[in-house]
Amino acid sequence: MNDSISTHETAGREDSPARSASAFLRDFHHTSRFGAMSGGGIDRQAGTPEHGAVRDWFEERAQELGFTVAADGIGTLFARREWIPGAPFVLVGSHLDSQPLGGRFDGTYGVVAALHAAAAVDADVAAGTLSPRHNVAVVDWFNEEGSRFAPSIMGSSVHAGLLDLDTALRTRDPDGTTVAEALEATGRRGRTPGPTAAAYAEIHIEQGRRLERSGIPVGVVDRSWHTQKLLVSVVGEQSHTGATLMADRRDALTAAAQVVLAVESVVESFPPESIVTSVGQLDVEPNSPIVVPRQVDLVVDLRADRAEDVDRARRLLLDRFREVAADRGVEVRSEDFDVRPVQRFPAAGVDLAEKAARDDGLESAVLATLAGHDAVAMNRVAPSVMLFVPSIDGVSHCERECTSDADMVSGLSVLTGVLRRLVVGDLDDVAPGGSATA
Repeated sequence: MNDSISTHETAGREDSPARSASAFLRDFHHTSRFGAMSGGGIDRQAGTPEHGAVRDWFEERAQELGFTVAADGIGTLFARREWIPGAPFVLVGSHLDSQPLGGRFDGTYGVVAALHAAAAVDADVAAGTLSPRHNVAVVDWFNEEGSRFAPSIMGSSVHAGLLDLDTALRTRDPDGTTVAEALEATGRRGRTPGPTAAAYAEIHIEQGRRLERSGIPVGVVDRSWHTQKLLVSVVGEQSHTGATLMADRRDALTAAAQVVLAVESVVESFPPESIVTSVGQLDVEPNSPIVVPRQVDLVVDLRADRAEDVDRARRLLLDRFREVAADRGVEVRSEDFDVRPVQRFPAAGVDLAEKAARDDGLESAVLATLAGHDAVAMNRVAPSVMLFVPSIDGVSHCERECTSDADMVSGLSVLTGVLRRLVVGDLDDVAPGGSATA
């Protein structure tokens, strides 16, 4: 892949163009080649050849900038710059995997921005203008998206001790391939433990319209929403689509359609924009054009700023599922899955990020994140700072996902300011965030 990076000079901290906005943008837009789709997005699911290729590029580019790269047991990549032997690391990064037919900004922007921010800080240290207390490591977390292997936020959850490594490695995709096998196939089954984190920082596209609506270029995240998923199975009876009279059918798919509509309509019981719900995955059996479906498995996603709203929505839905089962002569089973409580980011970290934005002459807004991110997992074990930049039209997880070059560069500058503060220990006396009752 040397031809893909031939526009750069050799050593990172001597290469001032590699730290410039144009070098960052060149690197970022280059990553869109990996898993490129005709609609302008990418399909780069975790552990696929396309994902492996972009990670190979990341390793080469990080090495070119003076970092040492190694993978841990779950395949997360850490590009380390060790100024102080034995000292802990400030981690900064995001993820390079995508959703199927996804956008090219989600996750990737945060990794490439982290690499350039860390290179800029490394240059400061080399020039003697910054005296670090901690080292730095740029992180590409494995399987943040969870589209191929569930659950999402896998790499950071393993690193934070929230998910057992062996359990994660045994996880299978719909075709039966395990995480361990996918990592072996892409050469990323590592053995080097990840570094001890003194702090963590991440920048990400907002994936919503709050920043765009307000005209504010930088968001500072102070908390996550409470989220949980339900694994729902609608069980009916398989029969012939032509020979079975309508009154004699126990059609799992038509019942599942009512379940899906119930998931959407439950938000009407809450104030506007206080809760979001969806069904993003649906598996139909036997999925034949001449067979009435016998079973439909689906995943319900519930998210709200307040845990009690998610709990109430769940209770309302379970009542509705019982009604659907009785009306349609089917069974509706529901299992709680992947419950993630509200996480508060440290107030000192929010203040630090706001100061970094002000130093660049940029206005910022304090926001909650509706989506899950690696920063939410890392915030359990290290004081974490999360930044947002605007998403055009608020769209994400689709090929139309977009953020302007100007907004990305502004975000990179603020992230670099945050990283400078973290490596000198500005959050050393701050405890990690934790669960909170919203």
